Amino acid sequence: MDRQVSALPTLGSRHVDPHNYPSGVAYLDGQYVPVSEAKISVLDYGFLHSDATYDTVHVWNGRFFRLDLHIERFFGGLERLRMSIPYDREAVAEILHNCVALSGHRSAYVEMLCTRGASPTFSRDPRDAVNRFMAFAIPFGSVANAEQLERGLHVAISNRVRIPPASIDPAIKNYHWLDLVRGLYDAYDNNAETALLLDFDGNVAEGPGFNVLTVKDGRLTTPATGVLPGITRRTVFDLCAELGIEAAATTVSVEALRGADEVFITSTAGGIMPVTRIDGAPIADGKVGPMTRRLKDLYWQRHEDPAWSSPVRYP
Repeated sequence: MDRQVSALPTLGSRHVDPHNYPSGVAYLDGQYVPVSEAKISVLDYGFLHSDATYDTVHVWNGRFFRLDLHIERFFGGLERLRMSIPYDREAVAEILHNCVALSGHRSAYVEMLCTRGASPTFSRDPRDAVNRFMAFAIPFGSVANAEQLERGLHVAISNRVRIPPASIDPAIKNYHWLDLVRGLYDAYDNNAETALLLDFDGNVAEGPGFNVLTVKDGRLTTPATGVLPGITRRTVFDLCAELGIEAAATTVSVEALRGADEVFITSTAGGIMPVTRIDGAPIADGKVGPMTRRLKDLYWQRHEDPAWSSPVRYP
């Protein structure tokens, strides 16, 4: 017992963070700091209760992609959760630009977030908490790596049920990820690379940070309920409208997913990413399909389009 007590740090000792962090810049409490120095209180309800909302946008070749849509969705989440921040949309955009510019990253993963914060008395009444806004920019990362993007992801369907929309509005981006994380471990146990979860009716919902879309007989479908209406998912619909491809948000059964001609997933972290195996079985011929390739190529081309992207204001 004495040895255990003597091993404890003294009151005046300094905590040294043992973790490594990606290079980047964060904004909080009115300051821009290295990501490694961006900290929140252990009493923040964002940490204790997952009481927070956020949104992510990416920068590619020095340009934000559809930044306006991401900021609009973020403010929608704030309103639904009855949170407020001392910045309007233009100020938030300026902060995000500054985070990227100060980091120097030409391709970046950029996040804006607001936690419920904490109250001086540790009150359980959320109205007593002071909401806290933060943002950061780190190097761009993808759900799928280069090899997986070329040959297609291998996905497993988990029996985990996604949190139903009656409990958590999926239109509010949130950090309630325990069902998704358990689904990921189910996938790893089955030699897959990522997971898809089901809704309460046993139909396909979404995966950890991404929507799923299927192609059958030239028609595109994606789950309609119980999922985040992703910005990349919306971008696919916009591209399909331009190309004259029929696309609909509807019910997608597990059988329909397995019997699709093509399957792909969409996320700000990676864009349009092909899926070629479900639960170990190939989708169609097990190769990345032509519609997936066409949409993926067009998606990345649009990153240079001023109507869809905006340049970072680097020093």
